[in-house]
Amino acid sequence: MEATTEEELIETIREVDAQGRQLLFVGGGSNILASDEPFDGVVLRDARSKIVLTQEGGCEGANLRVLGGTDWDELVVHTIENEWMGLEALSGIPGTVGAAPVQNIGAYGQEVASSVARVRVWDRQKNRSHEFALSDLKFGYRTSILKESLNEGWGPSPRYIVLYVDFQLRIASLSAPVQYAQLAKTLGVEPGKRVPAVDVRAAVLDLRRSKGMVLDDSDRDTYSCGSFFTNPVLTPEQADRLPEGAPRFPADGGLVKTSAAWLIQHAGFGRGFGDGSAGLSTKHALALTNRGGATASDLVALARTVRDGVAERFGVVLVPEVNLVGLSL
Repeated sequence: MEATTEEELIETIREVDAQGRQLLFVGGGSNILASDEPFDGVVLRDARSKIVLTQEGGCEGANLRVLGGTDWDELVVHTIENEWMGLEALSGIPGTVGAAPVQNIGAYGQEVASSVARVRVWDRQKNRSHEFALSDLKFGYRTSILKESLNEGWGPSPRYIVLYVDFQLRIASLSAPVQYAQLAKTLGVEPGKRVPAVDVRAAVLDLRRSKGMVLDDSDRDTYSCGSFFTNPVLTPEQADRLPEGAPRFPADGGLVKTSAAWLIQHAGFGRGFGDGSAGLSTKHALALTNRGGATASDLVALARTVRDGVAERFGVVLVPEVNLVGLSL
């Protein structure tokens, strides 16, 4: 089913939940790996799309209200065209605005959490709408209170369904300070410098394209769900057990983040690994690709092989970033 209004969306969710059926709520579907078996429930797509400027000027900058079904990259382009700063490094990420705060999407040194003011949701447990302020969303690395509600037994969709997201952005034609070293190098600037936001978008899209992360029908490496695993966040003691050359980045709470791609490659799974229809990308070891005719079972088997190999080699268990529907590692 598709919902084109908030009323239609809420009514459908209420009916499905009242019937005790499974609900699979999707935006773009780009971060889902679904079972080869039929889904026994209702798939509901958010077909609502709208960007509204609610306030601009003064110390508050630009305030936007964006419906959950709006294409994410469409929003990024809109903000750059209007000289609103804060989302430019998130260019090219597939999916919808409603999904963005759920897992706190991030790339090239920028996270959506830094630009979100509030999120309005439908609370399936209390059967009413609710508004989360930024401080209530519990944003972390690829997580939020919205994503955590997936663990409350609501099935493949969380307890909280995003209706719209309010953004607060600074007014500027220049980007936020470029934090990511690879992006700074591509732009030819030192980390911390600001450059035109249009240049950041162009550089990010070039980097994503070089990693097979921009859809190209002729390139099988782009037939993927993006980065399959999240980067592990470890205790200092766990990080100390990694080899000397393993990447280590400071994370919240005194923890240490390392690179899933580095672990995968150094566990013996190089780019292009796999001799069947499912294999690692030839450009980026973190992407599991469909070379042609792969089933979901083929991809899960490959993911399991990689996960187990990394665990055996480094004692670190990789966790999927992709939402698995009817499947488990």
